[in-house]
Amino acid sequence: MCEANAYLREGEEEELVLEMVDKVIPTEDGLLLEDIYGRRKIIKAKIKELALVEHKIILERD
Repeated sequence: MCEANAYLREGEEEELVLEMVDKVIPTEDGLLLEDIYGRRKIIKAKIKELALVEHKIILERD
């Protein structure tokens, strides 16, 4: 599996936003995250880091 977990970083803390993310789509409202089951979540954030070997998407508030 190639999906990753999305985390929102605030300072030194990382909060899990969505597991098994398959798609990250930029929209006018923020980033649309979609998991492998089709569940979606929109979050007002920008991508800070992609750690692909660790399967992590690190987001930061816009």
